Amino acid sequence: MIRQLAKSIREYKKPAILTPILVSGEVVMECIIPFLIAILINEIKAGCNMNMIVWYGILLVCMAGLSLLFGALAGSTCATASCGLAKNLRKDLFYSIQGYSFENIDKFMTSSLVTRMTTDITNVQNAYMMIIRTAIRAPLMLIFAFVMAFIMGGKLAWIFLIVVPILGAGLSIVICKTIPLFKKVFKKYDRLNSSIQENIKGMRVVKSFVREDYEQQKFDAAAEDVCADFTKAERILALNNPLMQFCVYTVMVFVLAFGSYLIITTQGLALDVGQLSALLTYSFMMLSSLMMVSMVFVMITMAGESGKRIAEVLSEKSTLSNPENPVYEVKDGSISFDHVNFKYSKEAKRMVLSDIDLHIRSGETIGIIGGTGSSKSSLVQLIPRLYDVTEGSLKVGGRDVREYDLETLRNQVAVVLQKNILFSGTIKENLRWGNKEATDEELVHACKLSCADEFISGFPDGYDTYIEQGGANVSGGQKQRLCIARALLKKPKILILDDSTSAVDTKTDARIRKAMKEYIPETTKIIIAQRTASVEDADRIIVMDGGRINAIGTHDELLKTNAIYREIYTSQNKEGDQLGE
Repeated sequence: MIRQLAKSIREYKKPAILTPILVSGEVVMECIIPFLIAILINEIKAGCNMNMIVWYGILLVCMAGLSLLFGALAGSTCATASCGLAKNLRKDLFYSIQGYSFENIDKFMTSSLVTRMTTDITNVQNAYMMIIRTAIRAPLMLIFAFVMAFIMGGKLAWIFLIVVPILGAGLSIVICKTIPLFKKVFKKYDRLNSSIQENIKGMRVVKSFVREDYEQQKFDAAAEDVCADFTKAERILALNNPLMQFCVYTVMVFVLAFGSYLIITTQGLALDVGQLSALLTYSFMMLSSLMMVSMVFVMITMAGESGKRIAEVLSEKSTLSNPENPVYEVKDGSISFDHVNFKYSKEAKRMVLSDIDLHIRSGETIGIIGGTGSSKSSLVQLIPRLYDVTEGSLKVGGRDVREYDLETLRNQVAVVLQKNILFSGTIKENLRWGNKEATDEELVHACKLSCADEFISGFPDGYDTYIEQGGANVSGGQKQRLCIARALLKKPKILILDDSTSAVDTKTDARIRKAMKEYIPETTKIIIAQRTASVEDADRIIVMDGGRINAIGTHDELLKTNAIYREIYTSQNKEGDQLGE
């Protein structure tokens, strides 16, 4: 996990290395200052002149100035290194997710990925900041202060070695108790974020069904669950502070009492006032360092689980990858399924698609129809290689899809999915997802073909109209037509419409299909639909049932020979009851 996260340091190695060096300089200066003060006190006690006092004063000011300078520079380099790591981690996470196949994405909840890119990275950033600064400063301060305390106080300094194991044991217990709680709480965080995301996304449905109270109760329960686990963890972590305070004051009392006793009984021979003063300062330094170490352990304990969750995403390898010598040209839009079987995961017990044997000629218009759950969408998702076939082979342009460069293949297969997605930005910006070099004239032409121009022209800003996130400010039918226009701009060899005209009327649907037939006659067109009117003029219609091809034929052929198709047609047409007459 550490090795995986360390790869994201990259160009911020220099500030990450400089920070411990500067911190070391700061610690050395801070540890020398009490030593010099102790010498000065003894010199004053011995009756030194003013020149020596001034000289020591200047030296102390210089030491304090250097300590301040080293500290300020260390703070600056530490901030640069930690913020840089966070930036690179977010970038690496985002890039990793972009490279995932659908199978990889199915392993993680969307809310979980959002939590990892926000809360988890912030935890790692804070821990990294403490590691390169505080985790270096505290042990160095502890070692230097102990050495100086031993020099100044002799055997009196051994009290610190008794305290350290007590604190170590306390920290170990705290860490062992809190790690399992943090593991649980981050999973609950994911569920909380999922609840928020679901609620905001479905706000119109929530309000239309007046379910605000139910959603609030669901959120409160999730929030209370997270709060309870965090409170339990924080209560355990809070024990760390009183333990530290107890050790600090115990040592202070011991040093003051026993040190004063030595000064009085030996008349300053075994220990004098200057040495006691320095010893008290060093004892405070050591114990404050121990408190810093405990804070670092707490932060690392929390960040450890976050780091594992981030590394899990970074180490996840896409189940789809380019072959060693990929093909960079798709010859035509022909498609051939050769006894294809498919399931979404290796652990799945049953196939989603079974024994699919289908051959489509380039330029053909193919309709696919079937009941809900008949695996229509699963069939077409294999063509642009969003998933790989489990058994058998799938060829596009005469080559197995696994032989192609992924980008090349997907550039030649345009898919208008069942769930139409528009991104925040203008209509022009959304359309240019299909072709970033498209001219304004090409945008208008594509929109006319998809019957989108007629409503775009009605907007005050026309093609510069701003689309809200997810296309919230346009209707379902308008969204579908914009997505079709976007796909047409791609000028693909294969165009797949996955129930993408369901929200438009039959007249507009027919106009779109007619325009596509005339505009892209050589493109293979696959139309998934719920209504027979959308596919009845297709060259061939495929009837899907339970993940298998039930029948293939033209509209007229299927009406005569296929019960499933005839039933669908009958239920959708008033004249259906006259078919047998």
